[in-house]
Amino acid sequence: MNGVINVNKGAGMTSADVVYRLRKLLRMKKIGHMGTLDPEAQGVLPVGVGQATRLTEYYSVQGKTYRATLTLGVVTDTQDGAGRVLETRRANVSREELEGVLPRFTGDLMQVPPMYSAVHHKGRRLYELARSGVTVEREARPVQVEVLRLLEWQGGEQPRASLEVACSKGTYIRTLCHDIGAHLGCGGHMSELWRIRVGCWRLEEAWTLEEIARCVDAGEYGFLQEMGYGLPLPKVEIPVSRRRAFAHGLATQCPAFQYDYDGRCGHTADRCLDGGGNQGTHVQVYCQGAWMGIGRWQRGCLYPVKVMVSAEGM
Repeated sequence: MNGVINVNKGAGMTSADVVYRLRKLLRMKKIGHMGTLDPEAQGVLPVGVGQATRLTEYYSVQGKTYRATLTLGVVTDTQDGAGRVLETRRANVSREELEGVLPRFTGDLMQVPPMYSAVHHKGRRLYELARSGVTVEREARPVQVEVLRLLEWQGGEQPRASLEVACSKGTYIRTLCHDIGAHLGCGGHMSELWRIRVGCWRLEEAWTLEEIARCVDAGEYGFLQEMGYGLPLPKVEIPVSRRRAFAHGLATQCPAFQYDYDGRCGHTADRCLDGGGNQGTHVQVYCQGAWMGIGRWQRGCLYPVKVMVSAEGM
């Protein structure tokens, strides 16, 4: 069994818990998630099954969209609702004032990861240090916030704002909420988080673990997407005469065609991939419409990077 599952993770469970449950349901060990979602966060968690676990590096870099709730006037040690409250105050902030500062947190930013995170520091995870009462200096990291807009506003002593955030890999939404609250002078934390998109994977198409369990009991596996589905890579078609060579890890000169992201036939691969500084481009490789794996275009040749088919029987 090979493919990717778009899991709708519930609150109160870790991403590792989801993997554990799926291993038991599908009765196989080779399963792994493609991008951690915090325990209290909900929503889209792509999970690789079988050979698809080898594709995590390509899926995990895709852009993500979140729907987050920012509560102003309350600061916690974890920057989210699961943490210990450090400060509570009346937040004299209007909807217009919040909307006015959002552009400051859009675009290319430098973000300091929170202490309660999985980032490594001298061989230990930051959250391990934080749980021991240790705080260390952290280097700011570059992130990109493409979209940050206010969806809903609920006033009061501690106003709540629903935000839509489209961002790059590695962006901490709870830190974004914390920093917005700090900039407004009243503090704040992320009280709720839904991940509604990872690349092409969307919340409305995600499966809960309960739904997956019912399908497995019925012998139905419609929740499992085929290998390569949703990969953010161009597609190339190699001739049948080179199928066995690719399976054996051998290079192929100038594939016949390149396909765009929707699978439509495009320009010839030598013009698209060998020019314009695209040396080293990673592509999905097909033969007669069948997915073969991942290749790299270099010096006029297509080199296998991840071969997902066996040469036996070809």
